[in-house]
Amino acid sequence: MYVAIVVTMVIALSSAGLWAQATKPATLAELAVYNGPDREQLLIAGARKEGKVVWYTAMAGGSYKDLARAFEAKYGVPVESYRGASRDLIAKVLAESQAKKYLMDVAESSLPLLMLMRAMKRLTPFSSPHLARFSGEAKEDAGKGAVFWATDRESYMGFAYNTDKLPASAVPKNYDGLLNPALKGRMSFVTTDTGSRTVGAMLRTKGEEFLKKLRGQDITMHSVSGQAHNDMIIAGEVEASPTIFRNHALVAAEKKAPVAWVPMDIVPASAGSAGLSSYAPHPHAAVLFIDFLFSPDGQKILESYEYGSAAKEYGFKRWYIEKGLSIEQLERESERWEKWLRELGRK
Repeated sequence: MYVAIVVTMVIALSSAGLWAQATKPATLAELAVYNGPDREQLLIAGARKEGKVVWYTAMAGGSYKDLARAFEAKYGVPVESYRGASRDLIAKVLAESQAKKYLMDVAESSLPLLMLMRAMKRLTPFSSPHLARFSGEAKEDAGKGAVFWATDRESYMGFAYNTDKLPASAVPKNYDGLLNPALKGRMSFVTTDTGSRTVGAMLRTKGEEFLKKLRGQDITMHSVSGQAHNDMIIAGEVEASPTIFRNHALVAAEKKAPVAWVPMDIVPASAGSAGLSSYAPHPHAAVLFIDFLFSPDGQKILESYEYGSAAKEYGFKRWYIEKGLSIEQLERESERWEKWLRELGRK
């Protein structure tokens, strides 16, 4: 009798355990951190029922279109993309929040948008089986193995030059090399945040005295995008600049354009990161799309556009600009960098 009771209890407890293990995630928060072996199958089935995923992104060019097409081909779930600059996405998210009209599933942009969404409690912490390959610097910890966001692509700011115009002897290997008299009157900066963030890297590594000396190099300023500035270097309108994105220069160099790129002491990383909207109207599709962005398939597409990957090393020291800063601190630092950028261009 006693043995029979024990056996009955063991069976009952085992059944309860099996029942508990079989319980499926019911909410977005549970889906976002679910790590069962059937995670992908569960997400695919749910995403197909939901019918689509809505993705807000700051990616430019064909990269975001290729990602959407690849996701649709792999999972049979349409992607509705809204592409805009970071400031445009911020304005859209604020307007939707004010109207309590939540359309977005996944946000992908530079960190100010994601920092704002976290402050507004618009982000749901998530985990992904693919994030184990990514460094801690590329993830914003949310506790219990989850993250608020992670970096899916990186663009690196460094020194680029026209290989037909600038002699090899004048090409710097670090920030000190920018003070070479052979570079006087031959360099330019962009006046966008790419320029101010480059100044921030110089302040971080060399200090204000260095910038005072750099001002004597007769630097010109151009109010253009990073891509347009790279095109100016290729055309010979500008000989060199320390405010050029690596991917812009590499893509052009592969097409035989006369441009080359070199890293400086530290390389500011303009990080494109992805986060999960806490009001995602298509929760299964949202989590599935997040997984895809960080998967080898998603990363391969981004690397085909010469974006860097936070899961790889490139032989230079990256500086994640916003890491560890609040929105207020970032605003204060940005104002300081912009002030020094203006000083560099002052004659």
